[in-house]
Amino acid sequence: MGEWVGRRATEIAAAVRAGKVTAVEVVREHLERIDALDDELGAFARVRRERALAEAAEVDARADRAELPLAGVPVPVKDNVPVAGEPMRSGSAATPDGPQEKDHPVVARLRAAGAVVVGQTNLPELGIYPFTDSAFGTSRNPWDPSRTAGGSSGGAAAAVAAGMAPVAHGNDGAGSIRIPAANCGLFGIKPGLGVVPAEIGTDAWDHMAENGPLATTVADAALALAAMADDPSLAGVAEPGRTRIALSVRPPAAGVMIHPEFRQAVREAGAAFVGLGHHVVRDDPDYPLWAATAVVSRWLALPAADAEQYAADPRLEKRTRRHARAGRLVARVRPPRPGERERFRAAVAPLFERRDVLVMPTLARYAPAARSWGVAGAWVRSVGSAMLYAPMTAAWNLAGFPAASVPMGVGLSGLPLSVQLVAAPGREALLLGLAAQLEAARPWPRRPPRFA
Repeated sequence: MGEWVGRRATEIAAAVRAGKVTAVEVVREHLERIDALDDELGAFARVRRERALAEAAEVDARADRAELPLAGVPVPVKDNVPVAGEPMRSGSAATPDGPQEKDHPVVARLRAAGAVVVGQTNLPELGIYPFTDSAFGTSRNPWDPSRTAGGSSGGAAAAVAAGMAPVAHGNDGAGSIRIPAANCGLFGIKPGLGVVPAEIGTDAWDHMAENGPLATTVADAALALAAMADDPSLAGVAEPGRTRIALSVRPPAAGVMIHPEFRQAVREAGAAFVGLGHHVVRDDPDYPLWAATAVVSRWLALPAADAEQYAADPRLEKRTRRHARAGRLVARVRPPRPGERERFRAAVAPLFERRDVLVMPTLARYAPAARSWGVAGAWVRSVGSAMLYAPMTAAWNLAGFPAASVPMGVGLSGLPLSVQLVAAPGREALLLGLAAQLEAARPWPRRPPRFA
């Protein structure tokens, strides 16, 4: 590794601001790391070598370089938001390959903060699944390349976990930041509704999807989230006061089986928070019986709108066609209903009146094998795998609440463990503060040993 590969985003930005290293040097080292590792891990759909170096030189020449919070930090962008001058393929060979005219607002904000977009990361076609395989490759977990990095921000997670970038942009419509973060031993946060501009796909999955960061440390994620939200206060991770914390291992739907190690991770996080002086009790959300149906109906019906415009193109995956067909059927039989989000918020509100934060599992099972299921058209297997291993996150997209995945060390399998922190709207800073306390109390490995 080069001198700056593996450094925290906070360290890189401070050094570039102070003139101890140039943005060009930092970006060049990370591009070399991408060249060395990406053929194996499949993190990137597109690498911006020449353009990234040119943009790094522009950062070095900026008159305000000494004030840039992300000065010279390499940040890959998930390939379902526009990056000016580059195609946006959304994991699909059926999408147009022409350049985008302008940056997505989040990309523009990252650039304004001094970040350099080194490439665009892989996702499953149209971001539908919690594993990443598409016409542009299969994203593999750096902890065990035989397993998926997760999805839909799987390429982002693989890139950060392997040290190809210190922090990455992702987005999350049903867990797509938190699931790959949990798989790959990263911290990832989905902000609440309206904190960061969404503008993802047709309607951001009925406003369930949010943009956010994945990183190896809470401080790095906070720095990126502050830029995405255009809210500098989020960058200064503050010590939370004594907080009322609820621990829950109750599944959000009937039939969900949670791995014992993931249950134990919740208990260990609770013990750590007790040691930090917080008030911790066992307390469960009151998940309505209809909530699982509301979530699944949206997961099926909402992507159908994104797929419809590509239906005539034979390059659209068979798996996506079947998902869209099922979504159209659901839209006729049991469509997403107006008012369900408000009803769900009302159902879980009493917990967040009694407690400030909920701690629960991020995943139900370990990451499944990395497979090219999209190309094979394996829709039933994809849906079944998704529901078995990653059913713990989507409820909080329905609610529009902020939620984060926090690493909790490594399990007996050699794969990362995690817990999910959830709070009421507007409490992103509290989640960051508690996650930083947990990071200090129970430090996690920032990368797997092979990529350290």
